[in-house]
Amino acid sequence: MKKLKILIAIMLMMSLPHSFAKDNVTIIAPTSEAADGLDLQAVSELFAETKNLEGFEKALNDPDEGINNLDLDGNGEVDYIRLVEEVAGDAHLIILQAAIGQDEFQDVATIEVEKSGDDYNMQVRGNTLIYGENYYYHPTHVHVRTWPIIGWIFRPVYRPYHSRFRFGIYPRWWRPFRPLHRTVYRNRIVRYTARNTFVVKRVSHVRTINRIKYKPRTSKRVTKRVTVRHNGRTTTVKKTKKVTHHRNGNTTVKKTRKVTTKKNGRKKTVKKTRVKKKR
Repeated sequence: MKKLKILIAIMLMMSLPHSFAKDNVTIIAPTSEAADGLDLQAVSELFAETKNLEGFEKALNDPDEGINNLDLDGNGEVDYIRLVEEVAGDAHLIILQAAIGQDEFQDVATIEVEKSGDDYNMQVRGNTLIYGENYYYHPTHVHVRTWPIIGWIFRPVYRPYHSRFRFGIYPRWWRPFRPLHRTVYRNRIVRYTARNTFVVKRVSHVRTINRIKYKPRTSKRVTKRVTVRHNGRTTTVKKTKKVTHHRNGNTTVKKTRKVTTKKNGRKKTVKKTRVKKKR
């Protein structure tokens, strides 16, 4: 009888839905390979220890720090990420933008901060195109108000930060460099990702950020990569869309689809390009 009760208890536990799992064992992964070039946990940790936004932008792009390994347009060079801040009342929206063309930017993520009583709410949100729907990093059981950068952006006399850098106009210390292999990149940022200051979730905790009218900027030159593994076969689809506006008023849209299939050590690549002209 005792053995029967134990067996029934085990069966009931196995039948419980996975939603009852603890947060600290929940794994939520971004949805594209592009997200592998900028780990938002590392970004969050860097933000928490930086004194101001100018210093944060510099550290974010510093090759020695190794946090930015993002190559969205697939040109073989890491994209410079600049910061643009919007403020409405006690809500701050800090936009991370990749400069990938002349006056052309792709929003990568946003850092959202609001004052809440004696403390502050904060989260890092990944752009949907790169990280998928509802991809957030939240602080875990820490007092955000103690961070130096929070005191800086909430001081009485404060002007929102707007980077002066763009494509082709970079700081003197910065030069385009080649991205690292994914494994090398993960090893370089482990000093940030091994911490437990932040946790990834699917829900937003910053409520007043809606006061800021924000429409994400999306570049036509961003390369999308999606990898699917099934039955020993790995298929990678790379899509690129480039729009060119000519002086005569015409527009050329060039779409490239590159499908690479790898199975049993053999690799096969099929590339299709379609060019469409519009008047």
